[in-house]
Amino acid sequence: MKLTNALSFLPSLLLILLHMGSKSMASKNSSSYVVYFGSHSHVGEITEDAMDRVRETHYDFLGSFVGSREIATGAIFYSYTKHINGFAALLDHNLAFAISKHPEVVSVFPNKALKLHTTRSWDFLGLEHNSFVPSSSIWRKARFGEDSIIANLDTGVWPESKSFSDEGLGPIPSRWKGICQNQKDATFHCNRKLIGARYFYKGYAAAVGTLNSSFDSPRDIDGHGSHTLSTAGGAFVRGASVFGQGNGTAKGGSPRARVAAYKVCWPPVKGNECYDADVLAAFDAAIHDGADVISVSLGGEPSSFFNDSVAIGSFHAAKKRIVVVCSAGNSGPADSTVTNVAPWQITVGASTMDREFASNLILGNGKHYKGQSLASSSLPHAKFYPIIAAFQAKANNVSALDAQLCKLGSLDPKKAKGKILVCLRGQNGRVEKGRAVALAGGVGMVLENTNVTGNDLTADPHVLPATQLSFKNSLALSRYINQTKKPIAHITPSWTVLGTKPAPVMAAFSSKGPSKVAPMILKPDITAPGVSVIAAYTGAVSPTNEQFDARRLLFNAVSGTSMSCPHVSGIAGLLKTRYPSWSPAAIRSAIMTTATTMDDIPGPIQNATNMKATPFSYGAGHVRPNRAVNPGLVYDSGIKDYLNFLCSLGYNATQISVFSGKKFACSSHKTSLYNLNYPSITVPNFPSSKVTVTRTVKNVGRPSTYIVRVNNPEGVSVAVKPTSLKFTKVGEQKTFKVTLAKRKGKVAKGYVFGDMVWSDKKHIVRSPIVVKL
Repeated sequence: MKLTNALSFLPSLLLILLHMGSKSMASKNSSSYVVYFGSHSHVGEITEDAMDRVRETHYDFLGSFVGSREIATGAIFYSYTKHINGFAALLDHNLAFAISKHPEVVSVFPNKALKLHTTRSWDFLGLEHNSFVPSSSIWRKARFGEDSIIANLDTGVWPESKSFSDEGLGPIPSRWKGICQNQKDATFHCNRKLIGARYFYKGYAAAVGTLNSSFDSPRDIDGHGSHTLSTAGGAFVRGASVFGQGNGTAKGGSPRARVAAYKVCWPPVKGNECYDADVLAAFDAAIHDGADVISVSLGGEPSSFFNDSVAIGSFHAAKKRIVVVCSAGNSGPADSTVTNVAPWQITVGASTMDREFASNLILGNGKHYKGQSLASSSLPHAKFYPIIAAFQAKANNVSALDAQLCKLGSLDPKKAKGKILVCLRGQNGRVEKGRAVALAGGVGMVLENTNVTGNDLTADPHVLPATQLSFKNSLALSRYINQTKKPIAHITPSWTVLGTKPAPVMAAFSSKGPSKVAPMILKPDITAPGVSVIAAYTGAVSPTNEQFDARRLLFNAVSGTSMSCPHVSGIAGLLKTRYPSWSPAAIRSAIMTTATTMDDIPGPIQNATNMKATPFSYGAGHVRPNRAVNPGLVYDSGIKDYLNFLCSLGYNATQISVFSGKKFACSSHKTSLYNLNYPSITVPNFPSSKVTVTRTVKNVGRPSTYIVRVNNPEGVSVAVKPTSLKFTKVGEQKTFKVTLAKRKGKVAKGYVFGDMVWSDKKHIVRSPIVVKL
């Protein structure tokens, strides 16, 4: 970063700002901001001296605006000195705006809050079975990912978990530069499996206030970090279960990978738990430490790529050929809710697997209704109890809706005692509802779905006998209660069911496309198991994360795109080991083009309301790791391709040059937004007649000839030229054009979907086609 213009920039503004020349810039108008300069120009190894020099330039730069280097030093709480160039500081709003106008600044943005993408006990309106499990025989050549290092940005890690045992592992790879930041927590230990752990809280502290010494540790006191990290790279652990259910051998996607934890999320304050400034610091460290895969189960509201800490961090990771996998978000089923949408990321939605934890409701009329639960207690065998709608147990001075939702304090013990209460899903935590019933003397709970959540069932570790019903079954239950003089019911104990159909089904909470930021890139890219996933947990809190719950578990079942993301991170680790020369884009392509859009009935993948799902829910489809190892062809791309894409989005050459760290000239002829060599084709603004896009595929298999087949989107004709591609060697590339034209006649407006498949009869290389007419 050059600073020659800093002192001469906006001299009149400097005079105005000199009133801030006290020893502190903090004021009631100050907030924390990230000032982002793009990339560093480090040559060779990044030394401590080099990082110190960068830090000094940051102090000088801010000092030139505020009239004092001392003031600047006190304001900056992070200097990003390794790969990401920038700093985080407490700034006055007007000062932040002035800095953003400096020609060497890419962006200045508030230190925003991000969220973990888990539903856990809340609603937002592993031990996998069958085809998802990576085959031991297929992945033996990859040594189950032993050469890969998976970093996890999350809530830390519980190092005592058996999922992080280093039994049977050799020395830590010599290329690893990370540390075990346990100087202030003597109980925390790393090993040859958990090779690194760091924590970052200065951005969180800047937003919420002074922290005590308990924050000085990478230990996971939330459970989320241990769960996601073990899903990605946990070791083999026999006899894992949740209250005896789902019993089996737990393992991560890359069970012999080395793992590292980067703690960036902390106890929620006003619903906020992770902050941009900390996320950038963690990315900067993980890239420098030597990670091969970075797993990110968090995100914020979609925003410009230059104002998005995850997009910025993952871009710098991609420059170092590190695969970054992100969760799509838990704001479904509404459209355009997907987050983490940069084309250099792999974005993962959530779907079910063919395993359920059943707990049925039996009514007094003999009807049985299928439900799900992981309650640790059960009702006496075959004993029936009175069952009522929760609003019938409404406490005085409480609304009927609050009672129906079973909010704490909303139920009258005189009306609830000894009964099973039927609570409505939504607003407050699912497990909290059961707690409210138990406190009111209820013996059990039935959780009813709404028309929005449909068939979306989550097996929660309830604190009393409980089960959750689909919307259809909830309606039948309501009719029984309303039409029966003395309704009674029994809730069966939980049991594990394998081979359920249909599966996968898209989770209602899984965020959907189209992307608000870049609608010409289909997001999410892929879907993976994200409902009732069993993985390692923390010993610091209960499986419900509620203070009233004294239970502790070694493994827990949790749902969210937070859980689906590390499934794909683990697969990326396997592919990285098997094919160390592959780029992150090639790995993403192998995962996407081998996915399936069919369930196990078989039929098209459905959503939670029994409707056919679309690529806006699942991207290219449900992941199939055993196919991904041998994709045949891949759509490759690199940093230059992404920079040209940014040019097409309207970012100027100066911004892009600073962003990338190298002088970059946008092409004189504007590159089409649709020509990024992505494994999907999306045209959100169809022209009056036709559009032609270009793609290039690389052969990563044996010599072969591929023939194309197209399933046309409704109202669109698709022509591919050439229609066959002959490859004679590994690494050979072929380019083809895809022309999409509107068909004559009346065509329905809106998005339509199809696909394009290249096949040599052994490999199926499938790309979704998404068009808005």
